[in-house]
Amino acid sequence: MSGALQATFQNQRSFAPTLPLIEYLVVAGGGGGGKAGGGGGGGGAGGYRTATGFAISSGSPLTVTVGGGGAGATVTYSNITGVNGSNSVFSSIISIGGGGGSSADSGSGFSSAGAAGGSGGGGAQRGSASGGAGTSGQGNAGGASTSIGGGDAGGGGGGAGAAGTAAPATADGGAGGIGLQSSISGSATYYAGGGGGSGNAVGASGGNGGGGNGGAASVGTDGTANTGGGGGGNGQSSNNGRAGGSGIVIIRYADSYPAAASTTGSPTITVAGGYRVYKWTGNGSITF
Repeated sequence: MSGALQATFQNQRSFAPTLPLIEYLVVAGGGGGGKAGGGGGGGGAGGYRTATGFAISSGSPLTVTVGGGGAGATVTYSNITGVNGSNSVFSSIISIGGGGGSSADSGSGFSSAGAAGGSGGGGAQRGSASGGAGTSGQGNAGGASTSIGGGDAGGGGGGAGAAGTAAPATADGGAGGIGLQSSISGSATYYAGGGGGSGNAVGASGGNGGGGNGGAASVGTDGTANTGGGGGGNGQSSNNGRAGGSGIVIIRYADSYPAAASTTGSPTITVAGGYRVYKWTGNGSITF
């Protein structure tokens, strides 16, 4: 190769396009809480997945889907569960929606396990109904229910960081499992906490990371939007189980690389701390 041709080849190589490796956080929607005459189970948190070094290609849109939270249970005298949350997706990465908390009724003798999901929903009485299973690498199981002395209580929904707490033998609900903390957005934030279970006496707290509180005499609370938190269970027949929180998708890469060629879904885009950060709270896409 002549000197001129070699110089041209090296110049072309030096301007060859390069693509960043992506860090991602994909959190699914949380499950809805259960409803019971005694104690309904808390909803499980949405599946939580995060990693670095995700390789991409240019020119092809990468799909982003943000899962919605599941609705709370609306039927007391049945062993149904709250609705599971919906999956969240970034490209080939899928996080599974949280499992619904179980519903039952002390007078009918139903005993119902929580639904499986990213994290599992809490079980509901009567007896010791198990919590739903979590998905390996995404979440944890829900807590079991309990029944003692005529009082009944639902277990807490599982969270990304810990399983839901089994209901204690005091007719109180079990607490939701804690979520996990991520700083991908630029600030340390907890996501994917489980919903608290409800009881005849006291509703339990939801897990840190958007989990809703369980209800007893008072109404429980929904999972927090865009955290994947599970909905709180409710323990009064006049109060429905609470809805799970919607999920979120966040990616980032070093700001030494250029901005993406295009996005859809109106992500929030920031450049700070050495990173370009894209955050979706609704469906969309990104193309490099």
